[in-house]
Amino acid sequence: MSTETSERKPHAVCVPFPAQGHVTPMMKLAQLLHSIGFFITYVNTEFNHKRLVRSRGPEYVEGYVGFQFKTIPDGLPPSDRDATQDPVALCASLRTNCLGPFRALLTELNSSAGMPQVSYVVSDGVMGFGREAAEELGIPEVQFWTASACGLMGYLQYPELIEKGIVPFKDESFTSDGSLDTRIDWIPGMRNIRLKDIPSFIRTTDPEDILLNYLKEEAQNCLKSSAIIFNTFDALEDEVLQAISSKFPHIYTLGPVSLLAWNVIGDKAKLLNSSLWKEDRECLKWLDQRESKSVVYVNYGCLTVMTDQHLKEFAWGLANSKRPFLWIVRPDVVMGDSAILPQGFLEETKDRGMVASWCPQVQVLSHPSIGVFLTHCGWNSTLESICGGVPMMCWPFFAEQQTNCRYICTEWGVGMEFNEDVKRGEIEEFVNEMMEGNKGKQMRRKALEWKKKADEATAVGGSSYKNFDRFIKEALHYSE
Repeated sequence: MSTETSERKPHAVCVPFPAQGHVTPMMKLAQLLHSIGFFITYVNTEFNHKRLVRSRGPEYVEGYVGFQFKTIPDGLPPSDRDATQDPVALCASLRTNCLGPFRALLTELNSSAGMPQVSYVVSDGVMGFGREAAEELGIPEVQFWTASACGLMGYLQYPELIEKGIVPFKDESFTSDGSLDTRIDWIPGMRNIRLKDIPSFIRTTDPEDILLNYLKEEAQNCLKSSAIIFNTFDALEDEVLQAISSKFPHIYTLGPVSLLAWNVIGDKAKLLNSSLWKEDRECLKWLDQRESKSVVYVNYGCLTVMTDQHLKEFAWGLANSKRPFLWIVRPDVVMGDSAILPQGFLEETKDRGMVASWCPQVQVLSHPSIGVFLTHCGWNSTLESICGGVPMMCWPFFAEQQTNCRYICTEWGVGMEFNEDVKRGEIEEFVNEMMEGNKGKQMRRKALEWKKKADEATAVGGSSYKNFDRFIKEALHYSE
């Protein structure tokens, strides 16, 4: 490509929130934009860039023609720990330390010889400094809300919950006195919602709680953008999307973006796999040896942590079910400690279980041997399960995972929720019901119906496919 041709390209700078669940969909969106002729600068924090190099190798971050990686500091002390950073410390630091470095990076990009001027900033919906820097420099900007639309609508209620005196709670008794079961009947587009279904950062007695205030502000700031992209599809969250668009009309549903990228780009969508952990691909060979719909897949995502006791309950619940399972156990999944499986567990399950530290989840969930997914209900995991036609057993941890769980179990009919203080007997019972019970069969049928709708949305002529075309023409003012 000549320098002259390169300089004429539109140039999008993509900046995800520094956690796996945000990095993955932003990468797919960046690939989609690159595929239609955009020059891409993908901006990770220095901490996550190092993790990416360790996971994927140095050749990965060299990018390819028209696609480059850049970094900004996150403001936290340097660390080589291979784990997601503490959300409280991270959000506090992003809020105060990232605007200056990101603005400097945009200025540097615009003064780089042979590189196209920055045309757009695509900022994660919880990275408000991206919008601020773009505005200060006169660069058009759009937000990419990488979580669910129902999650955003939940966060948008934070100011009213505070104004009504519901949040923060007066004392810790709210955790056990039934307060969280209170019905909330005034949220547009969301029916049968309880306080416990609102994104979990309301569960505090501290009016200065960092996550409560960070998400309250970031959700409201999304509405100051020129447009918001959602990683969802119209049929899945129709009522919530209509309610959001009645207040903020410039929304574009492009999801599931991983499926859309596959349909638009094909095999090239695999070129930039953005996993921050090394993936154990041996599990795919192990799955090849299992019967259709026979395996329980267990993965709590990149942030969930639990007590050592809960880890034991999950272990013995899986063992007692006598079902084959693939269990992803991150080293940092136990609070403040390394995850150690209970004595005798591996011996008990050696003929039917596989334990790994990370895996290529999209391929796992689309594997014919997977029968059910035990999940934390993160949005990527939820969409990937829907795309695979796999029903879910839900154990949400925090943020909008509780909201997603409510929709999975009541609106979409594809899941069952564990008690927060989960016990091995409940796990065994749920696994057996999901694999062979009537409820499980109904949920599997429903999951396949949603899979078909996701396929239709992202296929040529589908809603997400057409919305991508509409987005680049209306929001980015670009035609190929």
